[in-house]
Amino acid sequence: MTLKPLFDRVIVKMVEAEETTKSGIILTGSAKEKPQLAEVIAVGDGNSHDGKDPVAMKVKVGDKVLMSKYSGTEVKIDGEELIIVNMGDILAVAE
Repeated sequence: MTLKPLFDRVIVKMVEAEETTKSGIILTGSAKEKPQLAEVIAVGDGNSHDGKDPVAMKVKVGDKVLMSKYSGTEVKIDGEELIIVNMGDILAVAE
């Protein structure tokens, strides 16, 4: 199944980064904070919900982005965990 976000929404997939402490201990997923780095999978057209002013979409597919903690709606499509967020919940593009 393919998802196409509507309006100013963006579909992202969280980037799993293995984290190691300064002493060399590898932290498991349950021991880390929720990651905020994600990869953009799909981008909406930027139209506003009320049909007035369009939203400037500042990201494109493939960008790595930082998001607000606990933002968006989590969905599972074909066994893959994705998050649908509003453009305003994306804080920065990682370069």
